Amino acid sequence: MFHTLDTAILPHLSQSYPQKLQFIFRQQIQPWHPSSTLCHEAAAAVLRIAPGKFWEYSKLLFEHQKDFFDVNVVQETRNETYRRLAKLATEVGVDEGEAYGLLEVGDKPGKDGGLNVGNGVTDDLKVMVKVNRLMGVHVTPTVLFNGVVENSISSSFSGQQWQEWLDKNIK
Repeated sequence: MFHTLDTAILPHLSQSYPQKLQFIFRQQIQPWHPSSTLCHEAAAAVLRIAPGKFWEYSKLLFEHQKDFFDVNVVQETRNETYRRLAKLATEVGVDEGEAYGLLEVGDKPGKDGGLNVGNGVTDDLKVMVKVNRLMGVHVTPTVLFNGVVENSISSSFSGQQWQEWLDKNIK
């Protein structure tokens, strides 16, 4: 769906409805795809470092998603996967060290003695999850129109189907 969104839907929106619709892209973490959480964290790091590179990095993540599927990360430590994700961020002009600095999970207890210390984007991820829960988003993709979940739109929607749906529903 991301490819269709990037190549067909967004160009159609900007051409046909430049002042009528606000598009918001939110990450939705799926806990049954545990390695994808690391990808979401990497995208959050890029968003924090260079907000203008977020979309480009998201596109890159989708292009390289199989590199981060469970079977391709199972033999890595979490920080090794973060290193690969930080390296990938260099392809959109984000400093690898800065990205990894936000992603790395340390091996020392926190100042309060806590052992689940997270990383530099853990709080960002918590906000993403809370917002999506409040909006009623539980799976991907989920499309909301005028703040209401629109269940008729599926991940298999073609660019043409999207255009027809938008043309029918945007007044």
